Amino acid sequence: MPSRTPKFRPEAWLATIALIAICGISLGNVIVRYTTDASFAFTEEFSVFFLVVLTFGGAAVAARHNQHIRIELIEHYLPLWARKVLYVLQWLAGATVLGAMTWYGSTFALQEYQWESLSPGLGLPNWIYVVWLPLLSVAIFIRTTQNMVDRLRGKTDPEAVHES
Repeated sequence: MPSRTPKFRPEAWLATIALIAICGISLGNVIVRYTTDASFAFTEEFSVFFLVVLTFGGAAVAARHNQHIRIELIEHYLPLWARKVLYVLQWLAGATVLGAMTWYGSTFALQEYQWESLSPGLGLPNWIYVVWLPLLSVAIFIRTTQNMVDRLRGKTDPEAVHES
């Protein structure tokens, strides 16, 4: 049985904590709703926030381990030099999207902070929720870059099973 190095990455832990929080909040809300005919006011607001954190944290982990969904049939039939060009083009496309998300997410978070806007449910500052978008976009960019460097060097993740 081959040994695998554990995935102790901050974004993996963040995604795990977000998933646990979503499950706990939802379960608690269901129990309270069925026993008291009332529900917690914060559940939807926090659940949506944790879902975004879970999505971006999981995307960063997937980017690092080359496990994003994509069409890779063409990769298998290209010569090595063309495959490396394709890796760089894939990285450039991802970097463009992540750069735009980081820029506009940062601008949005700064505006939410400056305008002191509050969330509709609990009245908490909106920037607390929004600031995670640019931060986790940067994390995905870093992991995508690490993945591209590994792929250019010929390293592959033994955990990734690609069937095509």
